[in-house]
Amino acid sequence: MLDKLNLFLQKYIAVLTPLSLVLGVIFEHVGHQLLFLVTWMFAFMTFSGSLNMQVKDIHVFKKHPYLILGSILFLHLLMPLWAYFLASATFNDHLLTIGFTVFVAVPTGVTSMIWIHICKGNMPLGLSIILIDTLLAPLLMPLLLFIVSGEKIELDAAALIVDLLLMIVLPTVAGVLANELTKGALPRKIGKKLAPFSKLCLFSVVAINSSAIAPYLKTINWQLAKVLLLVLIIAVSGYLFALLIGRYMIKDHARAAAFVYTGGMRNIALGVIVATTYFPSKVAMPVVFGMLFQQVLASLFSKLLLKRAHNASHA
Repeated sequence: MLDKLNLFLQKYIAVLTPLSLVLGVIFEHVGHQLLFLVTWMFAFMTFSGSLNMQVKDIHVFKKHPYLILGSILFLHLLMPLWAYFLASATFNDHLLTIGFTVFVAVPTGVTSMIWIHICKGNMPLGLSIILIDTLLAPLLMPLLLFIVSGEKIELDAAALIVDLLLMIVLPTVAGVLANELTKGALPRKIGKKLAPFSKLCLFSVVAINSSAIAPYLKTINWQLAKVLLLVLIIAVSGYLFALLIGRYMIKDHARAAAFVYTGGMRNIALGVIVATTYFPSKVAMPVVFGMLFQQVLASLFSKLLLKRAHNASHA
C-alpha cells in the first residue's frame, strides 16, 4: 500500500505541490498554528533523502573535482548573481530582490536524483554534488544572504546557521551513518516505507509556509504577474544555462545530465522556511512560486536530455 501511495505522490508531484500552495493560502490561519512542525518535518525529509548516500560519494570529488566545484559555483554564485540582477532591474523593491536571491541560493534538491536516473545520468556524481552542497550550505547560504540583505534588513546569521545545521546537515550525517553502519540494510528495510511520508511532509511544509504569502495573493495585480513571470524566467534559465554548459563543456552525457539536474533543481522547501523565518513575509513570494514550475520544467528538460542521449548512442 505504501509503495502505491509513493508512486501516486511521485507521479502527481507537479500537481500536488501547487495544490498544497493553494490550500495553504486558503487555510492561512491553520498554517500559522502549525509553523512549529516545519523544522522537524524538514529534518525528517532530509534524513529520508540521505539514507541512500554513502561516505564514498564524497570520494567522487577526486574523479570530478572541477565539475563538482563548477556545480557549486553555478548554484551559489552564477545563479544568485543572475537572479539579483534580473530582480533589481525589474522591481524597485529590496524585499523581492532578496526573495529571488533566496529562491536560487538554496542547496540543490535531493529530488534531482529521480530525474538524473530517468535521464541515464551519472548517479554517483549527482549524489556527490548533493552531499557536498548540502554540507556546505550552512556556510554559503548565510554569507550570500547577509551580503544581499545589506544594512536595510537585519539577518540573524548565527540563528540561520544553527537552523541549517538542524534541518539539513545533522539529518544528512545521520542518514549517511545509518546507511554505513548497517551496510545498507536500514535503507533497504525502511527507505521505501519512509518515501511517501517524506513527500507528504514536503506538501505539508509548502502548505504551512504558503500561509505567509496569503495577504499578497488576495489581490491579483500586475506586480504579482511580474513576480510569477520572473520566477519562471529564472527557473527556465537555470536549466537552460546548465544544459548549454553540459552540451558544450561536458561531452559525456551521463555527467552532463547530473550537472543539469543538480544545477536546475533547488531545495525550495528549505528556501521557503528561511524566507518566512528570517525575513518579512513578502520575501517568500518568489520562493514559494518557484514550486509551481520546478517539476514541470524537470520533465520538459528530461525530454531534451533523453533525445541527446539517443542521438549520441546512434552517432
